[in-house]
Amino acid sequence: MTDPGVLPGGRVRHGTGVHSTRAFPTEAYPDNLDPFVLFERFYIDPDQGFPMHPHEGFEIVSYMLDGGMAHEDSLGVAHTAREGDAMRITTGGGIRHSEFPADGAGCNGLQLWVNLPREKKEIDADYVDADAAALPTAAHDGATVTTVVGDGSPLDLHTPMEYLDVRVDDRWTWEVPDDWAGFVFVVDGAGTVDGDDAGVGDVLPVPEARPVDLVAGGDGDPFRVVCVAGRPHGEPIRQRGPYVL
Repeated sequence: MTDPGVLPGGRVRHGTGVHSTRAFPTEAYPDNLDPFVLFERFYIDPDQGFPMHPHEGFEIVSYMLDGGMAHEDSLGVAHTAREGDAMRITTGGGIRHSEFPADGAGCNGLQLWVNLPREKKEIDADYVDADAAALPTAAHDGATVTTVVGDGSPLDLHTPMEYLDVRVDDRWTWEVPDDWAGFVFVVDGAGTVDGDDAGVGDVLPVPEARPVDLVAGGDGDPFRVVCVAGRPHGEPIRQRGPYVL
């Protein structure tokens, strides 16, 4: 596959008044990135949100950056995720849920949709959450890494994958595992990703396994990225609004 280099994220306005910066699919990168359906940073104002709506055929990982998001679903779950907390929903054969900002204030976070393999499209819906303290954080030379999904995290999916929240203070190299695909998305600050300048909302798709070099900018500001990779299913991703067929 062709490596496109660092690309700008696309602006998306949802019908409920929520606005997002999407990594893919966008005009700059119009494809899914098997096994990932889409990824975006969402911003929900106090008077906006997602009323109860259906999903089928994939899994959702929501990771909060600021504020709180109140989730309710057809399984009977009611939970508010706050900064540093994460939620995983397996939509399977069908689930309904709502998402609204909590406490009368806005919120923002990251949401990833992960395709389910064909043989698991109709499995029972499921939900699990993890607070910030449950997600392992480790200091490395040049970076501090929190594992949202992967080794040590209480969240797992039906697709082998890892999801890392990386605060780069100098230089750090991320290794995309063999036979996996992934991406880097800039959450805060500026630096370089594989030698290309990158700022908030920029994305580097990584369609094949290889190392990715991350270098913080020289101004002393934090350079925060998420690094996500997973094993492709090798199956078509057919998204129809809230459904992945």
